[in-house]
Amino acid sequence: MYTLVRRYLKTAIAFLAIGLSIGGYLIARREFQGAAPDEYLVSAHTHALFVGFVMMMIMGVALWLFPRPDKTDAQYDPRLAATAYWLITIGTVARVGGEIMRSSLFNISAMWLRVAIVAAGFLQGIAIGVFFFTMWTRIRPVGSQAREAKGEKF
Repeated sequence: MYTLVRRYLKTAIAFLAIGLSIGGYLIARREFQGAAPDEYLVSAHTHALFVGFVMMMIMGVALWLFPRPDKTDAQYDPRLAATAYWLITIGTVARVGGEIMRSSLFNISAMWLRVAIVAAGFLQGIAIGVFFFTMWTRIRPVGSQAREAKGEKF
């Protein structure tokens, strides 16, 4: 497992810890204070888990397990996979942090923060697009094509 894959996976685990911490706070607040979940904290919790953990885990495992790029492949570029890592990490940190700042914990509603949250959301989407653009050509049959031609069913 090479460096970029480890970076994706370890960052995903860090986002899991962040998401679970926010979730723990939300459930404790609900059960001990009778407070309804704050919509911004729910959003932070969701983005930490689904984008930060799940999506980054999927991306890291895909980078690790998909067939190596073909020698003639001009589309796959490991620099794009690294760029996608930084875009999704920065976007998710900004999104989660911004949502926490908008929540009842800090109650900041400044326009700059709203713009930053929207920009962070777009950054997450762009990162995922960049990643799968560069990975697209690595989604191909390797070995299974010959077995399928012989009639093997999967």
